Amino acid sequence: QVQLVESGGGLVPPGGSLRVSCAASGIIFYRYIMGWYRQAPGKQRELIATISSSRRTNYAGSMNDRFTISRDNAKNTVDLQMNSLKPEDTAVYYCNARAYLTGVTSWGQGTQVTVSP
Repeated sequence: QVQLVESGGGLVPPGGSLRVSCAASGIIFYRYIMGWYRQAPGKQRELIATISSSRRTNYAGSMNDRFTISRDNAKNTVDLQMNSLKPEDTAVYYCNARAYLTGVTSWGQGTQVTVSP
């Protein structure tokens, strides 16, 4: 059974940085594309970035200007480094795992990031 557990969310002032992490278990990690999404209040969940097992990255829009996704295949973790945070980055951040072979997708429970003075 796939389990994704996010951590590292919290309150950060505008301009600050934060790193959120996701620990995966119950899967053969390198067989999954990992990703980060976010959902702000009243808005749809949106893609931030994905990363393949070979660490090829794909960012939505201009997300790579301030966000960096990374993964550690030995530790079964995927991180999202967020810099120069803005109030509009306030959202619940979700970890996602998508199996290469089947396309089956799993989600974590999310971690709240709040950007406020």
